[in-house]
Amino acid sequence: MLSLELATALRDAGLAWKPAPGDRFAMPDRGLDDQTFVLSDMTIQVHELPKGTVIGFNGTTEWALDDVAKDEAIWLPAEDQLRNLLGGTFRRLERGEDGYQVVTSVLGREQRYAADTPEDAYAHALLALIAAGRD
Repeated sequence: MLSLELATALRDAGLAWKPAPGDRFAMPDRGLDDQTFVLSDMTIQVHELPKGTVIGFNGTTEWALDDVAKDEAIWLPAEDQLRNLLGGTFRRLERGEDGYQVVTSVLGREQRYAADTPEDAYAHALLALIAAGRD
């Protein structure tokens, strides 16, 4: 699973989240930093309200939360979501002795991004792609 630190960096870099069932997210700074939540049609749903998008906690599953603004949650994209966000720049994922490397190609130039988990390697590659798009 993607680290909260990298998920926060992606959000701060401008990665947009359109919540969908199955998405994982965290609620930092609420005493829930070590908890991961999953959007589900049965227990945790997204509601579009005039005041903005909120994530509603239904039933007794999460009794301490009624709903929170989407902007208070940190999306934890899954490996396939991160790979899809890299689009045509993604070349391959390699496993080595020290972890994983995501290989991308931008303007014919190959880059490698290493991390302990595939998700973190993808996130490093995506952060670099976002930063390159700003230059």
